[in-house]
Amino acid sequence: MGIIAWIILGLVAGLVARMLVPGKDSQGLIITFVLGVAGALLGGFVATQVLHVAGIQGFFNLSTWVCAILGAAVLLLGYNLIIGRRSSGRTGRAGRR
Repeated sequence: MGIIAWIILGLVAGLVARMLVPGKDSQGLIITFVLGVAGALLGGFVATQVLHVAGIQGFFNLSTWVCAILGAAVLLLGYNLIIGRRSSGRTGRAGRR
């Protein structure tokens, strides 16, 4: 699958992952798209290299979409955890002064 197809897949996967991940959505659409593309690439890499799934070759293949959405969801969860800690840490320090 070409890089343009992975980018398109990542954009859609980022939106789907954003709907699936619980919690407050503090990021905008640009961050969602970037995390979706990176998650699709990460999911595709993990599926082919680590899990040895050979079906990650077609754009319309279900395993391709599942791997891309799971990769995007993992990155989105990680992003929310990191950003959530930063924002709560700043609020906590300002309240103590």
